[in-house]
Amino acid sequence: MTTPKTPVAEAGAGTADQVSENPAAVNPAADAFAAAYPVRPVPSPGPVDTAPIATTPAALEELDGLWRAVVHETRTRGNDIHLPISLAFAERLCRAYPEADAELVRVATLLHDTGWAHVDESRIISEGFAGDWRKAAIRYEHEKRGCDVARRVLPGLGYAPEFVERVCTIIDGHDTRPVAQSLEDALMRDADRLWRFDQAGIALASSWFKMDPATYTDRLATEIVPELITQAAHEMATADLNRSTALLKTAVIR
Repeated sequence: MTTPKTPVAEAGAGTADQVSENPAAVNPAADAFAAAYPVRPVPSPGPVDTAPIATTPAALEELDGLWRAVVHETRTRGNDIHLPISLAFAERLCRAYPEADAELVRVATLLHDTGWAHVDESRIISEGFAGDWRKAAIRYEHEKRGCDVARRVLPGLGYAPEFVERVCTIIDGHDTRPVAQSLEDALMRDADRLWRFDQAGIALASSWFKMDPATYTDRLATEIVPELITQAAHEMATADLNRSTALLKTAVIR
């Protein structure tokens, strides 16, 4: 299975044909992010922690209210495993990139896949993880429903309307938009990928894609690592992948 790499948006609007083939061509936010961070992967000014993610679980207790508000949404598609691990990676990435709005990254990461609980569950695996899965209608649907969840739960927890819409800007397109539109968007996208390199992520996601662990970890190395936007994520992914393949004996069990 081939997945598109996360490209650097190029300045300029382009022609109508170019727009249909390259949505980044008319994305001013993506253009601005690419101009502000022209080096890929984006160098990390802060410390990069490559220890197993279980050693640094997400620590912000002030998000407990948000977790409680979306318990229902965590019970679909392994979100009760995927989202906490992704949030832990998001917090590490925020420490590596202290200029980012950490609250925005954390909240967007926690909520980004909650929309899966509000789509036809029978289509999640059959459409969302097969063929050209990034263009599957169910992917767009789960992003829209995730924004609905954010707009439903965040105001009651005291989040300002402007902040809620910034969260939704990240959620809407996190799977289907080919480019990041801000540093916060990039960190959320990287956190969403990094969980796959942990043993728990490999166990869960390999079953979604109907792959054995050796095939799936090969895919992580050849397709997902190149998608990572930040240098910190590259270092974390490489360290985790080395640990996971050694533990799972993928060099032999294939």
